[in-house]
Amino acid sequence: MSLPDRDPQLARRLVAEGALLLDVRTQAEYDEHHLENALLIPHVEVAARLGEILDRQGGDKDKPIVVYCRRGGRAGTAKAVLEQSGFTAVTNVGGITDY
Repeated sequence: MSLPDRDPQLARRLVAEGALLLDVRTQAEYDEHHLENALLIPHVEVAARLGEILDRQGGDKDKPIVVYCRRGGRAGTAKAVLEQSGFTAVTNVGGITDY
């Protein structure tokens, strides 16, 4: 199932229902401010850390993931990597302030 992007209401509902909230910004950006319970994996590390994401998903590639960054560009890149790796329910909410 492909999820629409840039839908904060959908993103908040998914997270409330247990979706993984994935912050793909840098460590410095994360340290400055991040969303509660977000997992930090910088977008350049997503492909190398797919196993970690899959573990957090309980091995279920169909469980929703909500990705965000500063404005949405890096989150879009991360979403593409996740989908190319078989994750089926990924949404790019856009930037941290969009959530």
